[in-house]
Amino acid sequence: MSSSSSPSPAATARLDLDGNPVEPLTICMIGAGGFIGSHLCEKLMAETRHVVLAVDVYCDKIRHLVDPAPPHLAGRISFHRLNIKNDSRLEGLIKMADLTINLAAICTPADYNTRPLDTIYSNFIDALPVVKYCSENSKRLIHFSTCEVYGKTIGSFLPKDHPLRKEPEFYVLKEDESPCIFGPIVKQRWSYACAKQLIERLIFAEGAENGLEFTIVRPFNWIGPRMDFIPGVDGPSEGVPRVLACFSNNLLRREPLKLVDGGQSQRTFVYIKDAIEAVVLMIENPARANGHIFNVGNPNNEVTVRELAQMMTEVYANVSGEAPLDEPMIDVSSSQFYGEGYDDSDKRIPDMTIINKQLGWNPKTPLKDLLETTLTYQHKTYKEAVRRQMSQASVSS
Repeated sequence: MSSSSSPSPAATARLDLDGNPVEPLTICMIGAGGFIGSHLCEKLMAETRHVVLAVDVYCDKIRHLVDPAPPHLAGRISFHRLNIKNDSRLEGLIKMADLTINLAAICTPADYNTRPLDTIYSNFIDALPVVKYCSENSKRLIHFSTCEVYGKTIGSFLPKDHPLRKEPEFYVLKEDESPCIFGPIVKQRWSYACAKQLIERLIFAEGAENGLEFTIVRPFNWIGPRMDFIPGVDGPSEGVPRVLACFSNNLLRREPLKLVDGGQSQRTFVYIKDAIEAVVLMIENPARANGHIFNVGNPNNEVTVRELAQMMTEVYANVSGEAPLDEPMIDVSSSQFYGEGYDDSDKRIPDMTIINKQLGWNPKTPLKDLLETTLTYQHKTYKEAVRRQMSQASVSS
């Protein structure tokens, strides 16, 4: 589908990894108004001629693109406000598109314990029609899953001082080899991972039995501007966002950062703009991406959550000009922070062999650089709003 706008010269000359011209696509992007969707929409509008049917309940993070669309994007992006749970328009939008990207999910750990039913419905039941419509209408699907489908590492079941825990085969997570190991049913925290794994298995089965062209993305902690929300400012006051936004909220309010169970879990973090480049490669190279599951992360940016908190405290002090608190961190138990039924994985380190081989992608941005970019954005965007909200709360109390 060609565009009525005038793309940049770079956009008109796009080639895939095999040197073939990239034809403009119409993309139905479900969850376009979220963190990942907003960055992907910006990238596609700036650098390609693809057309985006942006589907979501909210458009705040893409308002600058759709309300109204700037003249140079006329005919390139349109917003469709609908809930995929119960809207008959969804199949029509998927039929109009060449490719569907499903980003819709409940994906904050605080919800897995307190809203397990919503978590399961959002990540499995609500995704079923998307898979069904793509399969029945022979439309390609890029489905966003999660690194949490791996669950716990094999090494986590060994004694803490066992030498094999340091061997990569006991903790590095491989798409086609690593088992998916979850905790017991009473640990509701695994409701998210289990729902995500089951929809992956369904998509894989649709590909095997009915020829669905699919790509599955497993993000490993993508972070950057516009991630999640700041409680009481652009999200519920009682809300608990993911770790980066949670720590940002503490820093903005000059509160100690809360380390769950001592912050000993190890994680890797990748910059959203690096990760979006990987997604564009998947979009424009179907021959290389179809039928594959891709880890998208940065194994070079591995830290414990405690180390992340220390880095964020130091970076934010430089960004804001405010001295850190005398006691910048406090330890809390997982049951205090998340409620009973919480469980966690010890390490999440992605193997990058498949995505590097198929798409030639490698992340670029070091952790300190991406934290500086993100916390500069958080400070400029939220500091004054947080100050006003805290003042109002003080007056009302």
